[in-house]
Amino acid sequence: MDKNTVTGFALIILVLVGFWYLNRPSQEQIEAQKRYQDSIAIVAQNQFAEQQAAALSAQQNSDSLAFENVSDSVQQLKLVSEYGDFAVAAEGEESFFTLENELMIIKISTKGGRVYSVQLKNFRNYENEPLMLFDGDESAFSTTLVTANNRVINTGDLYFTVASVDSLQVKLSLKAGEDASIDYIYTLHPDDYMVDFAIVPNNIGKIISSGSRTLDISWKQKIRQQEKGRSFEDRYARLNYKYFSDDVEQLRESKDDAKNIPTKLKWIGFKDQYFSSVLIAQGSFEASQLISAHLKDNPKYLKDYSAVTSVDFDPETTEEIPLNFYFGPNDYNLLKNYDKTKFQGQDLQLEKLVPLGWNLFRYINKWIIIPIFDWLISWISSIGLAIFLLTLIIKMCLFPLIYKSFMSSAKMRVMKPQIEEISKKYPGQENAMNRQQKTMELYRQVGINPMSGCLPMLLQMPILLSLFWFFPTAIELRHESFLWAKDLATYDDILSWSAYIPFVTPYFGNHVSLFCLLMTVTNVFYTKFNMEQASTGQEQMPGMKTMMYIMPVFMLFILNSYPAGLNYYYCISTLISILQTLLFRHFVNEESILSKLEANKKKPVKKKSGFMARLEEAQRKQQAQLKEQQRLQGKNKGKR
Repeated sequence: MDKNTVTGFALIILVLVGFWYLNRPSQEQIEAQKRYQDSIAIVAQNQFAEQQAAALSAQQNSDSLAFENVSDSVQQLKLVSEYGDFAVAAEGEESFFTLENELMIIKISTKGGRVYSVQLKNFRNYENEPLMLFDGDESAFSTTLVTANNRVINTGDLYFTVASVDSLQVKLSLKAGEDASIDYIYTLHPDDYMVDFAIVPNNIGKIISSGSRTLDISWKQKIRQQEKGRSFEDRYARLNYKYFSDDVEQLRESKDDAKNIPTKLKWIGFKDQYFSSVLIAQGSFEASQLISAHLKDNPKYLKDYSAVTSVDFDPETTEEIPLNFYFGPNDYNLLKNYDKTKFQGQDLQLEKLVPLGWNLFRYINKWIIIPIFDWLISWISSIGLAIFLLTLIIKMCLFPLIYKSFMSSAKMRVMKPQIEEISKKYPGQENAMNRQQKTMELYRQVGINPMSGCLPMLLQMPILLSLFWFFPTAIELRHESFLWAKDLATYDDILSWSAYIPFVTPYFGNHVSLFCLLMTVTNVFYTKFNMEQASTGQEQMPGMKTMMYIMPVFMLFILNSYPAGLNYYYCISTLISILQTLLFRHFVNEESILSKLEANKKKPVKKKSGFMARLEEAQRKQQAQLKEQQRLQGKNKGKR
């Protein structure tokens, strides 16, 4: 390399070094550049962190979605395993639909397709609240299905879908695949308490077990307290059922009871004192298990009823299973009318939900008391006045029997002086037989039959006992006021207390009913008055007079919790009896009666009746036994 070349490179290096030195950045520029580079680094770092967070979040979302998909798949497999083709109905949301007519409001739930609640629009409970037969979990209804692969399906656990709905009908479908279902159809009718209920199978022949020939039904209901007197209402709350070709029966209402019934039933009724829920088969129910349980410690409910039964069922067809629900009052005429209309020829006998007593008393109520009472209230608005007129009508009908009984008592009363003469002639217990024979001989001479006064009284008893059954079951009295009584269907308390008093609370109650008290006072007065009028001079059994006074007081304990309408009737009836007796005493000439009896002595003595002969024979045997006892007692004393 020559000298010039070396010199050239040296000059170039000097120029570059000088250019660098002259153009190097100041300290301020260096610091500004550093800050700029740091900012870029921070931004880059933040961008990287955001990218990392976004990537992590995306990964987590992807994992969660995958987990949910797996969980849903597992849940679906579980439902399919448990419910088979009905798995589609195993999940859902409960909704409600209302059917309403002039008399009732029914709410239907999509869960289980059951009647959720029933309100009777024309009635209220004892607290003046809308009367609900049941609401929510107070009632349950379900059917049981057995699938082809032996799964047992309870419809109460499944959700129905709504196929159609209007104000009087709702159709619910329980899906079992694309074109298979079981439909529940509820139909209400204008101005009627009867609800049509149909179960309709659709294309489920391959889903349901081929051996299924019956459909099991489970029905439960808690019975609410609707009336003021809980203990009295509890006596009339009972589970009733009717055999398909026989009479209506019931489980015991006084304690828990259960019964397995292998024969066919026509209907099953969950009954309160004045209202009932009844499940009715157009055909029949097969084997049934019925249970009635008391809820003594529950302040809201009286009893818990349950029924498990079955109906004929063919899943291969689309033939519906027709049933009916009755939700309404225990009105005798209303219930009886169904045999003439909707259920003509089926002998439903729903009117037997109204207990009117044993056969004789029921016939009297059915053919005499109810027709007269219905006629009275058809033109009288006051139930209290209707009861008063009913009492007058009954007393008028019984007038011949009452008059005959009075005349028999009057004949024996006018013979009192002669009976007393016989008692003086044959005093002491040792002459009781002779005294009795002479008395009966006198009666026979004058033509008196001592039993003739008892027979008319006995003939009146069925009427009195029939009314004892009628008033507590007459829904017409419910919430009807009269005088001081606000409700003639329950007791009219003028005094009440909450404390439990032994022997008083269980039998008398924690109240005093004014009509019952007046009835008792009236009966005590009538007993005293009647005993004075009926005195014949004969010796009475020891304690008989006391017993006659105890009976009205005993009735006070029995009837204190009974309806005010019943005690009002008994009180008015007794007052009318006293008035009749006073009128008889005023218009009947006892001297004329005595003259006729004395005239009978001159006539030939009639042959003894069979009854009188048997009565005298029994008296002779009794007297002989008494003498034998006295002889043995004297002999034993002599030995001592």
